[in-house]
Amino acid sequence: MKLIAILLLCSRLLPSLTQELYSQQIDCNDEDVFKAVDIGLKRFNSRLTSGNQFVLYRITEVNKTDDLGTFYTAVYEVKEGDCPAQSDKTWQDCDYKEAEHAATGVCTAIVRKSDTMKFYLSSQSCQITPAEGPVVTSQYNCLGCVHPISTSSPDLEPVLKHAIQHFNNHTDHSHLFLLKEVKRAHKQVVAGWNYEVTYSIEQTNCSKKNFLFLTPDCKSLLNGDNGECTDHAYMNLQEKITSFSQKCDVFPGEDFVLPPPRMCLGCPKELPVDSPMLEEPLKHSIAKLNAENNGSFYFKIDTVNRATTQVVSGTKYSIEFTAKETTCSKDSDKELIDSCEINKFGEILDCSADVYVVPWENKVHPTVNCQALGKTSLMKRPPGFSPFRSVQVEKTKEGTTKQLTPCEYKGRPREAGAEPAPESEVS
Repeated sequence: MKLIAILLLCSRLLPSLTQELYSQQIDCNDEDVFKAVDIGLKRFNSRLTSGNQFVLYRITEVNKTDDLGTFYTAVYEVKEGDCPAQSDKTWQDCDYKEAEHAATGVCTAIVRKSDTMKFYLSSQSCQITPAEGPVVTSQYNCLGCVHPISTSSPDLEPVLKHAIQHFNNHTDHSHLFLLKEVKRAHKQVVAGWNYEVTYSIEQTNCSKKNFLFLTPDCKSLLNGDNGECTDHAYMNLQEKITSFSQKCDVFPGEDFVLPPPRMCLGCPKELPVDSPMLEEPLKHSIAKLNAENNGSFYFKIDTVNRATTQVVSGTKYSIEFTAKETTCSKDSDKELIDSCEINKFGEILDCSADVYVVPWENKVHPTVNCQALGKTSLMKRPPGFSPFRSVQVEKTKEGTTKQLTPCEYKGRPREAGAEPAPESEVS
């Protein structure tokens, strides 16, 4: 009978374990992305005892999670460079080795960003393919670093089974509960393993008076009580849980209903940064900036970082954007036009604008405030490499769509060896 109960519990756990840790895919056009990949590649190169260092080729995928800290999971490709391992050079100083003689590889790194804005490598796995030879796998694990793991990881099964049993045995609720959904999980490698897992539970129709443990007859109740638990467990090297703590909040079924959202007519509402609604406010914002700026050259909006709209006496648009100096002079050009190119070595401004639109008066009132971020400088990068992913905006009959493209190359000649990059980037 006990064996049947254990099998049943495991069968209930497995469907819920298919839920993945919530994460969001982000662009390569993020300063933190380059820092995360940089620390992973530098750590990989530092562990090489012979041969040459590897150089970043491209970043193919980056996901960000914000549970118990900020974590980046980056997948990137590398190629063998011409700098010897254990030299005083970094991978940014190296050129690619000739393709027919160069090893290649793919790495997956998990990097944590601390509250002090420092980056720490939690784990990394690299598969390197020599120019002639089989694939070699290199693993790196930070013993003592906490990192998120998939909620479908098989490692969680004994922890969750122990957790449900513990809850049903140590609470005074009249009915048994079963696992509903695993929401997030973290793991730490010590002399054994520490786990922290958060999950939801739901009441079954099995009362403790009639059932000592879950059986196939125990089904979740549609209007039963629900709860959420966060557990900490330590598993020793013999894979036994020797330390366990649990904190659960249980909510009555009739109260566990979210109220319908109320419309707030005067509250700001987020807008997509590529929304067609921003075209006119942005045009007035950059015109206002250029009219008030004392520089000799026009500025052009480079990136829209955030935008909101708010219904007031008309419509108020609040926009945060980055503007860059162009090559169009105010002395020779009457106004800023689309063909004005951005000056790669020009000034960069971080701006916020409030644009009031009063359509019945046919009036627009923009105000713009900007802070200088300095100018761009030259920084050594691998030939032809840009760590940034571009965003393509395509206008269609149905509206405006935004598509992410892979990390692209600028196609510079091999001998160029440098490209403009913000001074604040990691060296």
